[in-house]
Amino acid sequence: MAAKLGGSGGGKYQVEQTADINVTPFVDIMLVLLIIFMVASSVATVSVVVKLPVALAPPAENPPKPVFISVQQDGRVFIGDGETSFDSLGAELSTMIGRRDPSKERIFIRADQQTRYGDFMQAMNALQDAGFYSVALVGEDKAPA
Repeated sequence: MAAKLGGSGGGKYQVEQTADINVTPFVDIMLVLLIIFMVASSVATVSVVVKLPVALAPPAENPPKPVFISVQQDGRVFIGDGETSFDSLGAELSTMIGRRDPSKERIFIRADQQTRYGDFMQAMNALQDAGFYSVALVGEDKAPA
């Protein structure tokens, strides 16, 4: 903090503190940082001229929309919003994904809490029979207490 000698009142050698902000160190640090960034940016630029070839890579396709299988308490099964049966579950999923590899597709299964285990396993077996091996189970997150 800065100090001021002399002034009103008191003696000739009375020391008072001033409440002014000293910005000189701040300006010094900013100038040093500016010089560092100027030097670093000149090092980061490439001075060798190269004519790059055109990339002929095919555009990346958008990731597929996730497929949800829902099993209700009464044993009804749905693909997305459309109702289906356990027997036609694999065939309908195969037609839905088209030419994509079923072994690389991730299928999300949602089942009601009161769903019979046998119904759930019937859906899992139908998926495996159709070649869908990447299955994710969907649950509800518990709210923090």
